[in-house]
Amino acid sequence: MKIERNPFRDYTAESALFVRRALVAFLVILVLSGILIANLYNLQVVRVEDYRTRSNENRIKLVPIAPSRGIIYDRNGTPLALNRTIYQLELMPEKVDDLKATLQALRPVVDLTDDDITNFEKERKRSRRFVSIPVKTALTEVQVARFAVNQFRFPGVEVKGYQRRYYPYGSALTHVTGYVSKINDRDVERLDKDGKLANYAATHDIGKLGIERYYEDTLHGKTGYEEVEVNNRGRVIRQLHEQPPSAGQDVYLTLDLNLQRYIEQLLVGSRAAVVVSDPRTGAILAMVSNPSYDPNLFVDGISSKDYQGLLNDPNRPLINRATQGVYPPASTVKPYIAVSALSAGVITKNTVVFDPGWWQLPGSEKRFRDWKKWGHGRLNVTKALEESADTYFYQVAYDMGIDRLSTWLTKFGYGQYTGIDLSEERSGLMPTREWKQKRYKKPWYQGDTIPVGIGQGYWTATPIQMAKALNTLINDGTVKTPHLLQSTRINGALVPFKQEENTQIGDIHSGFWEIAKDGMYGVANRPNGTARKYFADAPYKAAAKSGTAQVFGYETYNAHKLAEHLRDHKLMTAFAPFNNPTVSVAIILENGGSGPAVGTITRQILDHILLGDNNTQLPSEAPLPPGVEGD
Repeated sequence: MKIERNPFRDYTAESALFVRRALVAFLVILVLSGILIANLYNLQVVRVEDYRTRSNENRIKLVPIAPSRGIIYDRNGTPLALNRTIYQLELMPEKVDDLKATLQALRPVVDLTDDDITNFEKERKRSRRFVSIPVKTALTEVQVARFAVNQFRFPGVEVKGYQRRYYPYGSALTHVTGYVSKINDRDVERLDKDGKLANYAATHDIGKLGIERYYEDTLHGKTGYEEVEVNNRGRVIRQLHEQPPSAGQDVYLTLDLNLQRYIEQLLVGSRAAVVVSDPRTGAILAMVSNPSYDPNLFVDGISSKDYQGLLNDPNRPLINRATQGVYPPASTVKPYIAVSALSAGVITKNTVVFDPGWWQLPGSEKRFRDWKKWGHGRLNVTKALEESADTYFYQVAYDMGIDRLSTWLTKFGYGQYTGIDLSEERSGLMPTREWKQKRYKKPWYQGDTIPVGIGQGYWTATPIQMAKALNTLINDGTVKTPHLLQSTRINGALVPFKQEENTQIGDIHSGFWEIAKDGMYGVANRPNGTARKYFADAPYKAAAKSGTAQVFGYETYNAHKLAEHLRDHKLMTAFAPFNNPTVSVAIILENGGSGPAVGTITRQILDHILLGDNNTQLPSEAPLPPGVEGD
């Protein structure tokens, strides 16, 4: 077969095809170039700040710097809570190949314990990645030296210096100063909710109790930041910028350390609480709750064994008895009931009640006995206070009724929080009809009112409430809020505590306040006064009111035949000098205490303050913390 060949090619068609193909290719290249240029513009112009930030985040780190916590001082400038530099062993898990083996190898080097490892594991579970976690705190100089020699064996492990809170007077002030301890999950949640979490980026501790907790925002300070450049392994190359932290403010308390420690030694062996205050201002001069415990145990995290020991102690040292202990206020309330009855017109200063040693509820066989079996005879309100005659106040309570009683005694602060600058406080109970109906689903009976007249029955109160009520009486009805803060150091200057606006109950010019105070004067000074033996020979004039709160109800009370924890509580309130009071005392000895009588202790406290009587040898310097050697 013969193949025909076309000797002529269609160059025009081929050229048109080439042009079309070239045009398509050009358009494709143009579009792709446009996309590339657009992306380059987006990367280098539109989003340049975003990518610069991302780059810097990989290269530049912000390292938070913890502020120095403010110091807590007593009224005389003695430090009660301060900071000491300690060395802490830290480990970053992501930089450790075999974590378990590393921890075991560290045991002989820094004396690592099982508790240390347990605490480390707890911290690791709630910590972010690439964060150093404490392994052991408060390293001794020997431990630091041993680790320095062996550090090459432990990549990812290092020793860092920190400030650690220290309480030089141990248990003497625990229930006032409180303590700081490790920040836990609940703290983080609360700080986050309050918008304060960022300020704790470098902080390990937070106030848990007492002044440390109440004034946490004042004491903590403001976190600073260090801007550093790091390499691809996270190591710091150089510092770029530093924003120094702002130290926490120092606070000065109204407490007198020497008085606090003197009272603490008076109460050795007793379960007791004492509140000493200046009635002119409400300033707390001493607040002692015994027994107590060493707050330094909690700073680095208390061991399970030590905590269980405190928790299971039958003497309950963890409770601040001054603000959380609730007891029947007993006869210490009789002066306030007298003022209430006089103000309500239920009695006058001349109202007389005959006391045969008992009082019988009208329309009932029920008799309420007086502490004095044969009675006090004819009584007016002043004599009833002097001799602490129960019968007189049974009658007053009956005539006033629970509604007026609870209304007036609430004005004195019973059943209410006092407003003291501590979070650990209970309100006690001022009983009412409504309370009993809600609590017991039963109505209020007249017989329920009678024990209230002598501070018993359902009525419970705290020693700080007793102190506040006493100061209200001293000030003729002007209510002073008890407080522990005296001043704060701000920018080097001391800023004094600003007293809340005072409130007034009753008529300051009625003369009723003087009647009640005169009755308390008689308690301490007149022949039949129930506390005369404690105060009659004092070189100053005092006023007082004692009380006995029943714990175990029995017709015939014999303390020697009862178990110690069933014996009556002993209470006393007092103030001096009588004509110009500068000090007031409220004290309770649970189950009567194991040392001197409540009146003896009250007298010793007043002597110590007013006469400079100091029979207790106190150390001239605070003890040194563990691991710190003296000069």
